[in-house]
Amino acid sequence: MKSTSGVGVLDKATSILGALEAGPASLAGLVAATGLARPTAHRLAVALEHHRLVARDLPGRFILGSRLTELSAAAGEDHLSAAAGPALTHLRDVTGESAQLYRRQGENRICVAAAERLSGLRDAVPVGTTLPMKAGAAAQILLAWEEAERLHRGLQAARFTATALSGVRRRGWAQSIGEREPGVTSVAAPVRGPSNRVVAAISVSGPIERLTRHPGARLARAVVEAANRLTEALRHP
Repeated sequence: MKSTSGVGVLDKATSILGALEAGPASLAGLVAATGLARPTAHRLAVALEHHRLVARDLPGRFILGSRLTELSAAAGEDHLSAAAGPALTHLRDVTGESAQLYRRQGENRICVAAAERLSGLRDAVPVGTTLPMKAGAAAQILLAWEEAERLHRGLQAARFTATALSGVRRRGWAQSIGEREPGVTSVAAPVRGPSNRVVAAISVSGPIERLTRHPGARLARAVVEAANRLTEALRHP
């Protein structure tokens, strides 16, 4: 017997998500799987699509939406933050530069963990700092692997281009020189969750005078290794 909460519309919407767990379904397939009337199934599926809990594949069938993956990733945020501390400290010590971990939240990115350079000129980004998704190596990482529509929307008014993001996907890391703030440069790499979706960006940043205008040549390997360690921690908690 199916469990019900007593809130009819919620139970019906949940039945649609449960039906899609088995794979893509046409409207007729949703009606057959849920027992809902066709107009009801259509209305709820379209409403769920509006909130990105449901999407469409190329043939137009309903599938589970990317918002569910984002919520699942957010549920693992505590584990990510706990694993990030040692990884960021190691990255800071290896590179000699401040290290940060960013997650996307809507049209912004938030620093959820950081390890600051211990002395000298540094780029300090306190935990909780909110930055736009329009500039910086971490922003490039958090946007580069997005679905086409969100990627196109994110590129509007961005200080990097679609061509730049293509290069990011090809090499697996990003760099920025004075994008976010004049005189500051950074290198970032993707942290992936169990589904292989990019859930965060790990980054090192500092003054151009020290990191030069080609920071990736010096720092990319260490940043990518740190990102891979965090990815493994998320896949094998």
